[in-house]
Amino acid sequence: MTIRIGFIFPGQGSQKVGMGRDWADAFPASRAVFEEADRVLGFDLTRLCWEGPEEELTLTANLQPALVATSVAMLRAVETAGVRPVAVAGHSLGEYSALVAAGTLELADALRLTRRRGELMQEAVPVGEGAMAAILALEDDAVREIVAEAAGSDVLAVANLNAPGQVVVAGHRGAVERAVEIARERRGKPRLLPVSAPFHCPLMAPARAGLAPVLAATTFRDPEVPVVTNVDAAPAESGAAARDALERQIDSSVRWVESVEWMIDHGGVEAFVEVGPGAVLLNTIKRIRPEAMRIELRGPEDLANLTEEAR
Repeated sequence: MTIRIGFIFPGQGSQKVGMGRDWADAFPASRAVFEEADRVLGFDLTRLCWEGPEEELTLTANLQPALVATSVAMLRAVETAGVRPVAVAGHSLGEYSALVAAGTLELADALRLTRRRGELMQEAVPVGEGAMAAILALEDDAVREIVAEAAGSDVLAVANLNAPGQVVVAGHRGAVERAVEIARERRGKPRLLPVSAPFHCPLMAPARAGLAPVLAATTFRDPEVPVVTNVDAAPAESGAAARDALERQIDSSVRWVESVEWMIDHGGVEAFVEVGPGAVLLNTIKRIRPEAMRIELRGPEDLANLTEEAR
């Protein structure tokens, strides 16, 4: 019996220097993705992915298209092997790669959009004024109470609902630091994240406004497979709906737990494949639904295992 597979695509935080090189060496279709990225963006993104330096790669305007290129390069190899998903989703930035996988976005458009998205998100809040923190070992409602208590006159919001007991908050730095202290007092395990801006909170409203006309000028086709969006935790029914979800996503929470639950309960996904560097999202699947099968793609050598499981 064929296993019903869902593809999930990671966002910022999964990067590493050298990412994608082994796939490009092994598959012409993967190499073509990096070549297209260099042409579309007008600079040597391939060199940045494969050689760094890390501090340049992690600049969000570079990192966002770099992760899309790497994920889609891996996707092309998986497609070459004949593996197809029954549903797809991406975490934050990863939603762009998911839309490429669903035939909704062209790769070139996804690269241009994420390059501009990264620029706008960095410009939205001056460096040092915003922050993000992961709060572990507390229930979602407990974190929401902390957010309400710590905000004061600042902006503070739940940014990511990644897994049970794993919530990320974002906003003004002072409010985030207060939330960290309160969480620690309540026996949570908080830590500030090494990010350059406070993503997925109302402080990103200028980035949303800036990206809206760019999204409006881009062609979005109707998805060929369900794409579960971060902002709704449900599939976008049309290209227009997918575009709208990307716009709203910028300053809204990533509802990852609910997205995974939809893929299993309504999309019929039995096994998840993380199509991108690392296994951050597979680790969240383990916490959200331990019974779901997880298939890691650490390198091209794992593709044979995936094709065997997909039969």
